[in-house]
Amino acid sequence: MRLYCSYNQIMNRIYLDNAATTALSPEVLEAMMPYFIEKFGNPSSIYSFGRETKMGIENARKSVAKLLGVSPGEIFFTSGGTESSNTAITAAIRDLDCKQIITSPIEHHATLHCTDEIAKDRNVKLSHVKILPNGHIDLPHLEELLSESTEKTLVSLMHANNEVGNLLDIVAVGAICEKYNALFHCDMVQTIGHYPINFSALKVHFASASGHKFHGPKGVGILYINSSISIKPLLQGGSQERNMRAGTENLYGIVGFAKALEIAMEQYDTDSKYIQSLKQYFYDKLISDFENVTVNGDALGHSLYTILNVCFPRTEKSELLLFNLDMAGICVSGGSACSSGTTSVSHVIKELWCNKATDIAPIRFSFCKNNTKEELDIVLEKLKTLT
Repeated sequence: MRLYCSYNQIMNRIYLDNAATTALSPEVLEAMMPYFIEKFGNPSSIYSFGRETKMGIENARKSVAKLLGVSPGEIFFTSGGTESSNTAITAAIRDLDCKQIITSPIEHHATLHCTDEIAKDRNVKLSHVKILPNGHIDLPHLEELLSESTEKTLVSLMHANNEVGNLLDIVAVGAICEKYNALFHCDMVQTIGHYPINFSALKVHFASASGHKFHGPKGVGILYINSSISIKPLLQGGSQERNMRAGTENLYGIVGFAKALEIAMEQYDTDSKYIQSLKQYFYDKLISDFENVTVNGDALGHSLYTILNVCFPRTEKSELLLFNLDMAGICVSGGSACSSGTTSVSHVIKELWCNKATDIAPIRFSFCKNNTKEELDIVLEKLKTLT
């Protein structure tokens, strides 16, 4: 039996917020343990303790690069998706002469806040591409924005939306960007580790990923930088990461990231089909058993197989839905929780629902390979008493 399942049975909890973070895989922890205990040297040191830890980092880099179809020199380890996205966006403006940014209003805050700040600080034009009613990016509008621009542009769009799961057609976006000589940064935090990705076949200049989204450790991620471009480091103070990121490397995290990605790709066919079956099962039960439930985004279309986002009508009971589910030992997410236990609707849901967003109680269920149909049945029964 999986450690995850045993722990949750003991604690009497059901965890369905895997888009926020996933449980660390026991196999990943096992791969990391020697670097906690035996191989503890500073990777920048020249003696044997340092050389063996440096080798651990470089072997991890080679493994990640091979799995993503690129050269090791295009992979840089970071603290996670937020740092990676901030680095890419900042560098595009500071180092690569971009004078305009195009993003969308439903990006992760790591992108939205960064683009807002750098547009103000650097006097850069910031444009937002339209969102279609089903939550997808309006690609003709993206091309229209690029065709109207006389300045070099950075396009920053996420591969999969972290709230509703909609998948971006990154091949189409890459082609549009290439047509107008734009740089393309893709937040792939929800998709690297969940799909086979081959960057050599994609027209992407930057991409971000985080290990904790696919059963790896927290506090570690990667920034992919296409070899055709050169940027300056975001952090100064040392020559780590080939002079691109100062600071002693997160050795344990880097080893864990590589191992988690290796496992995820080895098990992709089996795990993705199983998780998709959980999502479909839960979707079918919600639609058949709950009269007023509404599904957000393109849930059964071009969508991430791990996420299902739905809305219940806002009532006195549903306003406290997340709070009451938590009290019942069920971990899910919705908007941003406040101290009273009520929720405010996120910027993504507001964009999709416009002036009707105050009438709904949104909730995101996100699944992983450790979840079971038995757990979903328990959640469904509890929802019947709370909505």
